[in-house]
Amino acid sequence: MRIPDWTPEQHPQPTELVNAILARRGGSLLNLDKALLWSEPVASGWNTYMGKVRTGLSTSRKLCELGICTVALLTGAHYEYHHHAPDFLKAGGSQAELEALKRAVSSNPSEIVTDAALDEMSRWVVQYAAQMTQRVQVDATLFKQLQSKMNTTEIVELTTAIAAYNMVARLLVALEINPED
Repeated sequence: MRIPDWTPEQHPQPTELVNAILARRGGSLLNLDKALLWSEPVASGWNTYMGKVRTGLSTSRKLCELGICTVALLTGAHYEYHHHAPDFLKAGGSQAELEALKRAVSSNPSEIVTDAALDEMSRWVVQYAAQMTQRVQVDATLFKQLQSKMNTTEIVELTTAIAAYNMVARLLVALEINPED
């Protein structure tokens, strides 16, 4: 990491903030937390917002994790992929789908995804995440395809998950935050 790991001795933070992060993380801080805790407002807002994005959305967790993994691979955010590929599998995804995603990312996923290991909806999600990540603008045709299978809430939540993890990727890559040992 390009910055030192946060410690309470170096830069004290409110106990309730650290405890809230520890509670969300299951009792231990991740390397990402050790960067964010250098700023109380950032760590506090992040913990609340990303907690909701991670566990508070009604949209398919599998599709959200697929979008997040797409962002991670496209941006080179290895930390993000390290943490979210297992979450994709826990949400019902398969290793074959992750391999298909890697193949798609090595081509041009913002244009079209054709890998048969991904169902139609998954191909659209990969393409959507790629367009959001690589060009920001999303093709109207692709958006209409998503609308044909998802309600407005699901589209807003999927878009939010992809956008939020684009933010995460930029922080991870810029600060060179690596996965935990």
